Order: sequence, then structure tokens, then C-alpha cells
Amino acid sequence: MPVVTFDHWPYPRWIAHRGAGNLAPENTLTAFRLGASHGYRMFECDVKLSADGVPFLMHDATLQRTTDGPTRLGSEASMVGGDHPWGTLSQLDAGSWHSRHYAGEPLPSFENIARYCVQNGHFLDIEIKPTPGLLRQTGEAVAREAARLWQSAAVPPLLTSFKLDALAAARDVAPHLPRGLLLATLPKDWLETAAELGCVAVICDHALWTKASVAQARSARLRTLSYTVNDEWAAQRLLDLGTDAIITDRVDLFTPV
Repeated sequence: MPVVTFDHWPYPRWIAHRGAGNLAPENTLTAFRLGASHGYRMFECDVKLSADGVPFLMHDATLQRTTDGPTRLGSEASMVGGDHPWGTLSQLDAGSWHSRHYAGEPLPSFENIARYCVQNGHFLDIEIKPTPGLLRQTGEAVAREAARLWQSAAVPPLLTSFKLDALAAARDVAPHLPRGLLLATLPKDWLETAAELGCVAVICDHALWTKASVAQARSARLRTLSYTVNDEWAAQRLLDLGTDAIITDRVDLFTPV
């Protein structure tokens, strides 16, 4: 598997947020397919662990917003996704909340999404999104599975997280997989933290990139990615700054060239 570095950066500039942004149920296989139909070749998704250790796609810690968990499991059941085994989670409806058209769409396992991406030559930005209290376990499991599932792929996935312990665990388990540090602010030690974790990229709120911060990242040999960019003026500002990639919900607005 090729090593991703600052000088060898194989990923496209445009990344579809959670598959297809807001056009389909986020973090589902149908969202990935819709994003691909708009020409996107790289996708961002959120991965966490079921109670029996199966990595699966879901953003929130709880089931209420994007599944029928409250109805299916009952009011007495825990609504924390990571409290349930994969056999239970795989039966939930993760599409009806979005629209009737997607009723019955299931939560996908990480393996399902990985195989779809590998077989179609798509790239993946994986946000390690641990259930509270499972930071290292999630980082280890996601990295281990990513290394296995992409072992014969031309380009590895990018592992990212806001959680430093999760990213450190991913580094320890699969040091050859590229990592990106997710940031909502730029603390004084952001470059040192990225270096300590062996990151090749920093992914932050798009408003944080300026001429100065982009120059700092470049001097530290770090690629610059932005989330979540849905306005043309914001995208143009980032292009003018020379940043490396843009994560967007608006797969219907931006042509991924």
C-alpha cells in the first residue's frame, strides 16, 4: 500500500460530507451512491463501535435523530448507539427520518462501505467518532479494520478524529495509514499536536484558514482540509488560499474537478 505524505498526496480536492451531504440519509450506502452519481470520488463518514465491537457508520452518539431506535427499541431502552450489538443496530431504519423515499435504508457496517469504496476506486476520509468512554478501543478497531480492508487497495483511507486518544490508538495499531487531526479551533500547540500524532493533514472549520495558518501548516508539511463548506464564496476563498481539500454537503452545487 502506498504511503501518503505531504509530497505524495493522492486525494481529490472535493469530498462529499457523510456520503451526499443533505440530499440523502447521512452515512448510508445510498448516500455514497448518490454522491458518486454527482461525480464525487471521495467521501467523509463517521465510524463508531457497536456493543460487540463491530465498526458501523453513524454520527451522533444517540439513535434518536437518524434512526427509528426510539420506536423500534422502546422507551426503556438505551438510545446510545454503542450500547447495542450490531445485530440490533443493523435492523434499524436509518432512512425514514430523511424522507419517505429512503424508508428502510439500514445503518451500514464499516466493512460494507469499505468494500463499496475499494471496489469502485473511491477514496475515504474516516472520522473516528467514539462513543464516550471508548476512545482508544474505537481508534484501534477502526484502524485495524481499515488496514485489513484496504490492504490491496491503490490508495489507503485517511483516518481522522477530534479525539486525540482515538487518533493515537489508530497510529499505534496501523502506523502506515495516513492520519488527519480534526480541529474546531486552532490552539497554540496545534502544529505540535499534529506532529506528535504523526499526522499528514489538518482538517478544521473553514473559517480558521487564513494566509498565515495555511503558511504555518505548509511549513510543518501538513495538508490543509476544511469542513463543512456549503457556500460558493467560502469555497472560492479556500481555493484562493490554496488549501488542499474541501468537505461539502452541497454535492449538487460544486462540481468535483
